[in-house]
Order: sequence, then structure tokens, then C-alpha cells
Amino acid sequence: PCHKHSNDIMKHILDKQQKGLYDPAMEHDACGVGFVVNMKGRKSHDIVLNAITVLRNLQHRGACGCEKNTGDGAGILIQMPHRFLVRECRKLGITLTDPGYYGAGVVFLPRDAGQIRQCQQILEKIVAEEGQQVLGWRDVPTDDSMIGPTAKSGEPSVKQIFIGRNKDISDNAAFDRKLYIIRKRVGHAVRNSDIPEQRLFYILSLSSKTIVYKGMLIGEQVEFMFPDITDPDVETALALVHERFSTNTFPSWRLAHPFRYIAHNGEINTLRGNINWMHARESLCKSGLFGDDLKKVFPVIFEEGSDSAAFDNMVEFLHMTGRPLPLAVLMMIPEAWSAHETMDEERKAFYEYHACLMEPWDGPASIAFTDGEVIGAVLDRNGLRPSRYYVTRDDMVIMASEVGVLDIPPENVLIKERLHPGQIFLVDTRQGRIIDDTELKKGFAIEHPYAQWLQQHLLPLEKLPCPKHICGADPETLLQRQMAFGYTHEDLKVIMAPMATNGLEPIGSMGMDAALAVLSDRSRLLYDYFKQLFAQVTNPPLDGIREELVTQIATTIGPEGNLLEPVPESCRQIKLQSPVITNAELARIREMDLPGFKSKTIPILYSVAGGSEGLDRALTEVCTRVDAAISEGYTYIILTDRGINGNLAPIPALLATAGIHHHLVRAGTRTKVGLV
Repeated sequence: PCHKHSNDIMKHILDKQQKGLYDPAMEHDACGVGFVVNMKGRKSHDIVLNAITVLRNLQHRGACGCEKNTGDGAGILIQMPHRFLVRECRKLGITLTDPGYYGAGVVFLPRDAGQIRQCQQILEKIVAEEGQQVLGWRDVPTDDSMIGPTAKSGEPSVKQIFIGRNKDISDNAAFDRKLYIIRKRVGHAVRNSDIPEQRLFYILSLSSKTIVYKGMLIGEQVEFMFPDITDPDVETALALVHERFSTNTFPSWRLAHPFRYIAHNGEINTLRGNINWMHARESLCKSGLFGDDLKKVFPVIFEEGSDSAAFDNMVEFLHMTGRPLPLAVLMMIPEAWSAHETMDEERKAFYEYHACLMEPWDGPASIAFTDGEVIGAVLDRNGLRPSRYYVTRDDMVIMASEVGVLDIPPENVLIKERLHPGQIFLVDTRQGRIIDDTELKKGFAIEHPYAQWLQQHLLPLEKLPCPKHICGADPETLLQRQMAFGYTHEDLKVIMAPMATNGLEPIGSMGMDAALAVLSDRSRLLYDYFKQLFAQVTNPPLDGIREELVTQIATTIGPEGNLLEPVPESCRQIKLQSPVITNAELARIREMDLPGFKSKTIPILYSVAGGSEGLDRALTEVCTRVDAAISEGYTYIILTDRGINGNLAPIPALLATAGIHHHLVRAGTRTKVGLV
């Protein structure tokens, strides 16, 4: 009777009907992610079958359009199924060597035979140029009878390529770096080619350790679309699966998860800034592991991808250039540390140092990651996405975005837990154990004397010499400045006056009923044309005052070092407790003259009589003056719009800062200077 009642409830849930305490209006779905791993690294086909079961049970986490058989995307990542591939390649006359001495890639290609060959020739040519050998190609069996018309309309041809390792390459890591270069070069070459259907060309995975099967599918379609994964000879010790609910991008075959290292449930809100800063840092990046070959992988981030794809690109880059995979993940998603009262000082120093190297990739996120040997997950600092895991007595670990994805007898459950905010969970199949969050972070925190480096090089703003002169505001020109900078009567009366009078935020209704700036018939500030991009799964914005435990508003400004080499001088910057500074604090920066800390003030004004052309000329001139200041050794540029009058108007600070930033990125000098 209990089983019958359970089935009855499930029927109503699937039919989205109200029954008892279940109300379909309370459904809030997001992507589903999970993995299954044998802690001891024992390979079996059962791991694949269990992962497929997890994927089926995460189906409600995905999305489909009006066609119930067209999904947003689903897929599986497993270790290289060597025995299976040797068997299948033998049928084609392809000889595979021992594991680690060949790489296998899964490739999406156009449907047209001529374009397929054109893409294959590009890939083969680059493989040869990189000193490796193409062993052969294999058509991946597919069955698209279950998928809907929309998915079929964009369906690629799927092939596998096998690449032999050059005998001069000493180890597996060096070979995977070479495969990484090959894949990045192929992507650049195809995007610059004249192949009509180049959008269909995509390398899902190219590795000596892992392989990916994915597509614009629903979870239950993966095993039918790719019969390979149901073959008993396909064995693995770990499997990562994902069911997609697209939020920032439209569904497509290439944007399904897992990617090459991660599967993601959530979104990255800071994406545009993260991508822009990575472009800026590429000019300083140097790696002893890559040498001159490092330039071949730029740009690191493929901008046409989703936020998850960009995150995967960045994780892969950090890992390939020498950082352990968990360390790369922690650099990108640090836990809340600045106001953490019980965190040890070594770990705080670790996070503060790395904050000087790169900013967090922030947002509500649960990210599962693997390199084929370790597999784990990390939760955002606020814990806004769930991740739960079971550890069984027979050495299995099951992690997913919810419980119940796999039936496990209660007597076989050893541990049942969840990831906590900012926590990382790691299973190392080489060591055959789970590495605890505390142990893992402790190891990274003591790797270098981060606290000593910070004490020697990071300079808090308040420790700069007191200024001799502070530029104050002239009361006589207050009205003129209010008009020039776009203050309205509403701003002064409704927003600023209550804040000045009571020291409290003004209270108003939710939402804004003013016309969008682009549709308004009134002259609006440039700032009004820009809004932060958030997807439908976003949680409400955080308050840096009320939620200070998980909100870091302190920041550093100044020149940066090589992202790929942790050295003491990389944190030689000025630390601001808040990005909003006073006139007195600005004066400290203006008057400083210390080794590595030297500022120059540049006006951002233009002649009103010159109109838009005058504005353009003035912005170009500002960029030229910034270039000259950098060449003269200045490390901080203060942009000032003081000095406005009837003839001179301010270049909007947003326009000036953005224009200078992108100009310096193109010049390769952005990371040599801080903008204030």
C-alpha cells in the first residue's frame, strides 16, 4: 500500500496536479548535476549505468521547449574507455597503444560531406604541425529517432579522432598540454575559415584521460543517442552527468554539459567583467610549461559560449598551466573569508593574495569538476545552490544537486551529507580517499608564505602618507555641477535628502516605473543605459552592510603580475576597504610617491563647441596621455572631471574609464596600471 501511494503521488507530481501537500506552483527548477565515482579507482560498467540512472532522475531539472522530445542539453563525461576503444578501432584497422600514449577526441562536424572533410583536414594539418600523429577517425554510432525536430535541425555529424603521442613527449601531462594547444588552434582556425556551417564544428573533448558524450538532448535520450555508453566494455571509475536548463543562452548542441572539466548548476553574474579582465591579463601571462606555445591558446575564453563554457575555459587554462584542478577552482570561487572570525590566518592570507591575482567568478553556483583522476564539487560562498552526497560502505560516492537520484540500501550508507557554503568536496581516485575541505585548503594555504608576501607588498590605503592638500568642492558651483552631472529634483529630495538627514536608505516600492533610457524622450545619463545582466535563476542582490559575512567590498587597485606564477610582487597593490573613496583618500593616492606607487592625474574634459567629434578627439587624446604616463613609469592614473565650466564638459566617467580600459587591453598594457 505504501508503494502504491508513493506511485500515486509521483503521478500527480509528473502531471503537475495538486495532491495533498504537493503544489505544482511551488516548483522551482534549475540545472541538474551529479557524479558517481568509485573512491578506490576501480573501473566498471556499473558506474556508467548508475550515472545514466542519475541523469534520468534529474530530468525534471532540465528544460524542453514546446516539443517534449527536444531538450536544452544533457550529457556524460567518463574516463577513457580503453578496452572498448581498442576493440572498436581494431575493426577499422586503427592500432591504439597503451593508455596515456594516445588521445581521443569527440568532434561535432557539419552534416555536409565536403565540409566534414574540410574540417578534418584543418584538424589533421594542425596535429601534424604540432608534431603528433593522427591514428584515424571513427564514426560515432548515433540514433536520433527519439529527439525532436528542433534538436534534429541543428544536429551535427559526430566522429572520434585518435591522436598518437610523439615519443619525444615525456609524460601524460605534457601530452595533454599538447592536445590542449591542438584543440585551441583548431577552434581559432575554423572560426577564421570560410566553412559555411562552421558553427556545427566543435571539439567536445580531446584528452588522454576523459571523453564526453553530450548533445541537445533530454537526460533519458543520451543512452539512446549514443549507444557506445551502454556497451559493457565501456568502463570507468567516475562519471559526471548534467541535465541543462538554459538561462543565459539558447539551447544548442555545443553548449550542453559536461564540458571538458566542469558541469555547472547556477550562473556566473560577474561574467562580462571576468572575461574582460582575462583578456587584459593575457599580455602578461608566461608559462615555463608552454613557453612560446602559450600564445597559441589565446584568447583563453571563447566568448560565444555560455557562462559555464567560459568558466570551463578558465579552469582548464589555470590547470593546464600548472595549478592543481582544485586550486584552480578555489581561485575562481573563493569562500567568504574577509569577515570570517574563526578562519585561520594562513587561509585568509591565501585568499587575499589570490584576490590580487584575479577577481572571483561570482554568482549562485554549484560546480562539479574532474580531470579524470580527481572529481569533486564546490559551492558558492552563499550556498545558493544545493549539492548533496552519499558515501557508501563499498567505496562509492554519489553527489548530486538533490537527494534520491540513485537508490542505495540504507544499510550501505556510510555518510550522508551536503556541501556547505564555500566548501569544496574532493574524491581522489589515485589516493583512494575523500580529501577533506580543511585538509585540502590547508595544503594550498601553506604552499607559499602568503601572509609574509602581503605584509611586505600589499599597502592599505590608510597607511599611505597623509596628503598636504585636499581638493574640496566649491559651494559656489554646486548648482552648476549638479546640472552638469545630471542630478534631478527627485534624486535630491527622495533619495539623497533622507540619507543625509537620517543616515538611512530611502524606502520605496519595488521596481522602477521610469521609461527605459533608450526609449525615453528626456536626456538621460550614460549610466542609465546600462543594467547588470541577470538570468531568471538569479537570487536577490546581496547587501554589503547587512550581509557582510558573505559580501566582500574591499578591493585592490594597481599593476598586476603574471597570473600563472605566484610570486611576492604580484600583490604589490593598494588595498581599498571600499571602492567608494573620499576626497582625502583620493588625495593620498594623488600625492603618493613610493617605489611602485606613483600616480598621474589626467583630466577627462572636452570642448562643448566641438560636439560629438570633439568628444571623440578628447577621448583619443586622453588615451594617448595614459599611454605616455605608463611609458614614464606611472602605475596609477587618476581620471578627473574637475574644472568644468561653460566651455568644458565632462566626458562621462563610465565612457572614459571603459574607453581607456579597452584601449589598454588592445595595447597589452592594461595590467601595468590602476585606474582611479
